Amino acid sequence: MNYEVIEQEGFKFIEAGEGEPIVLLHGLMGELSNWEYALNEFKGKYRVIVPILPIYDLPILTLGVKSLSKYLHRFLKFKKLNQVVLVGNSLGGHVGLVFTVAHQEFVKALVLTGSSGLYENAFGGSFPKRESYDFIKEKVEFTFFDPATATKELVDEVFATVNDRSKVIRILALAKSAIRHNMAKELKKITIPVSLIWGRQDKITPPDVAKEFHELLPNSELNWVDNCGHAPMMEQPEVFNNYLDKFLDRILLK
Repeated sequence: MNYEVIEQEGFKFIEAGEGEPIVLLHGLMGELSNWEYALNEFKGKYRVIVPILPIYDLPILTLGVKSLSKYLHRFLKFKKLNQVVLVGNSLGGHVGLVFTVAHQEFVKALVLTGSSGLYENAFGGSFPKRESYDFIKEKVEFTFFDPATATKELVDEVFATVNDRSKVIRILALAKSAIRHNMAKELKKITIPVSLIWGRQDKITPPDVAKEFHELLPNSELNWVDNCGHAPMMEQPEVFNNYLDKFLDRILLK
């Protein structure tokens, strides 16, 4: 990515553009580069901020979706941000949900894409063959509809991560935290506008998950992305950006 990572007061983030604040939240295995297409698209209209969630920095005993939500709270207060639009993929969506339930006054609207919080079929609780490059390649390809989206660079990044013992322990702790923290009973509390942008071929958080989110969130819309897996903003960025643009126009420019 051609963006400088800013480090201030213990926070790391990318920021571009001016206007209404849009905060993009990456997933458990996600990189800032996952949001590159969205960042390029929307920095001309909005103030787009991508914080690095401290998955590898928070104390292991407190690591979970709640602690990441508290981190997001501190970050927004540090940036003096209010009435933001949160856009979250996978674990990032889950963090956005937990934060919104606790601090709805900070959030103007929420966008979820492949979000955990109800159900997910991730790595399955362990990495039994994490030393096997082919196994990890297969798992990364599982994320997408088109396996070619899993570039060698992306597979290399994931392979390096899951073969770092300290990192893999944290990933598994967070994955278990996400499974334990089911949001089904809390979603009715979220009354702000929510846009669900979902890959129709998502195998990690399948289409039924999107439908359940849509049923449980009282002010939600559901948009399908065809020929797409768990990360629409990467695999079908034009379609994803089009849905997001229309939603933001309605919410922010009305």
